[in-house]
Amino acid sequence: MKKLIGNAVVGQSGGPTAAINATLAGVIRGVKENVGDGAIHTLYGMRNGVQGLLEERLIDLTAFFDSEEKIKALEHTPAAALGSCRKKLPKLGEDEAVYAKLLSLFKQNDIRSFFYIGGNDSMDTVAKLSAYTKEHDYEMCIMGVPKTIDNDLIVTDHTPGFGSAAKYIAVTLQEIIRDCAVYTTPAVTIVEIMGRDAGWLTAAAGIPLAVDGLVPDMIYLPERAFSKDEFFEDLRAALAKHPNVVIAVSEGIRFADGTYVCEGFGIASVDAFGHKQLSGTGKALEHAVKNEIGCKVRSIELNLPQRCAAHLASATDLAESVMVGRAAVKAASEGVTREMMTILRESTNPYRVTIGHSDVSLIANQIKEVPSEFINARGNHVTKACAEYLLPLIAGEAAPAYKNGLPEFIIL
Repeated sequence: MKKLIGNAVVGQSGGPTAAINATLAGVIRGVKENVGDGAIHTLYGMRNGVQGLLEERLIDLTAFFDSEEKIKALEHTPAAALGSCRKKLPKLGEDEAVYAKLLSLFKQNDIRSFFYIGGNDSMDTVAKLSAYTKEHDYEMCIMGVPKTIDNDLIVTDHTPGFGSAAKYIAVTLQEIIRDCAVYTTPAVTIVEIMGRDAGWLTAAAGIPLAVDGLVPDMIYLPERAFSKDEFFEDLRAALAKHPNVVIAVSEGIRFADGTYVCEGFGIASVDAFGHKQLSGTGKALEHAVKNEIGCKVRSIELNLPQRCAAHLASATDLAESVMVGRAAVKAASEGVTREMMTILRESTNPYRVTIGHSDVSLIANQIKEVPSEFINARGNHVTKACAEYLLPLIAGEAAPAYKNGLPEFIIL
């Protein structure tokens, strides 16, 4: 496609991360670097993603970010500064009014470049908008910019946001293991980590294997069927070695029949309306261990803190997030469209990557699972190869600036 001159719009979608604003900062930097070419006049931000765009809630980011200090502060601000949404666009042909409204807004605001920062659902939005604008002959560069702590987008080696979440998990598990090790009373601690379909985040608990550090006794990922019998067998063996056992589990682990572990131990309750309420996976295993083993047991759900822990952000993750955002603008200025930016690993040691892009329609709605070679034969831990592969992604510290003991974050 030829170079398109006009305005651009950027949005953030899906779950927030410690690095999604670094990607936004990269887009802003890319636009400022391309101003001389005249490709993009003004960069608008969508409040709350495509939902906000439909409601015409835009902010002039070119005007707001008028200094290097503001852009730098944005790079270290966690969560989605523009706000997010989980709106899924209808299938093409099902609700013409939604797409007609979007096309009208593009024309009304002279939008010729569209950047959407997000995960799988966001790439679905990019793919659908790409198809619709192409169908209606509206010349426009539409780019997907990856972001997800789940690290489950295919084609790209890893996703911005994952490295910082992985660092938080690896560090937090180190601290939990040391905390638990001070007592001699037999006890089991189960740590539940996000990851419904892919176990990348939980695998991060095993990163210290690459540097002879402390790791949980067992690690369970959704890529392997969970066995009650093997679980209790392995747990008893671990307790025989030392009194304090720590276990990391993905929230999405299932039995061989596909039933979630949180359902399979039969501790679901019913609310006042008769609806089944499922306990979390960690809580389900906590009750199961108490009933089966009888020792002291607790469960910990890392929950939201693992997503946006800017105080433990990976410097590598933030740097790559800026690179990806900046590269997306450069690609669009060269006429690239209907693509998702990708990170291509050239080497692990020394760690080296390049930034590329690939057809978003072949990426959206696919899941990248943890490969077999990264999981041990028993299915209760990760391999050293997995740890070595993940280790470079958590390298470097990138804490935000502090004032009066508290981090300073930018607010849009």
